[in-house]
Amino acid sequence: MPHVRIETRKGWIGDRRAEVLEAVHSAMVEALKIPRADRVLRIIESEPADFPTPPGHGERFTIIEITMFAGRSLDAKRRLYAAIARNLEGLGVPPNDVNIVLHEPPLENWGIRGGVPASELDLGFQVRV
Repeated sequence: MPHVRIETRKGWIGDRRAEVLEAVHSAMVEALKIPRADRVLRIIESEPADFPTPPGHGERFTIIEITMFAGRSLDAKRRLYAAIARNLEGLGVPPNDVNIVLHEPPLENWGIRGGVPASELDLGFQVRV
């Protein structure tokens, strides 16, 4: 049940919002083996004056923050980073302009399915991939 926030500058996404969301979501399905129906993603676009790009990056610089259950292997994270960069490159975002940050609170820090700690539930998928 990763929660994803995609932040970028206004102007380049246009009517491709669904494609950007799918690019990131499909990378998580591929690399983390989450269920396809497990979708909690949002896009935040800022005015260019409110989202300056770091030196050496272009107008499509994008920060992706993923909060997910702790427990994925480094190999799974490598696959995730590569898949996100590859999928967004297909939408015109240079790989160097993709910045990904993972937040991994332990299962007991997630209240889901009516306020039950995730550590006490059968999630229906493996977290350790």
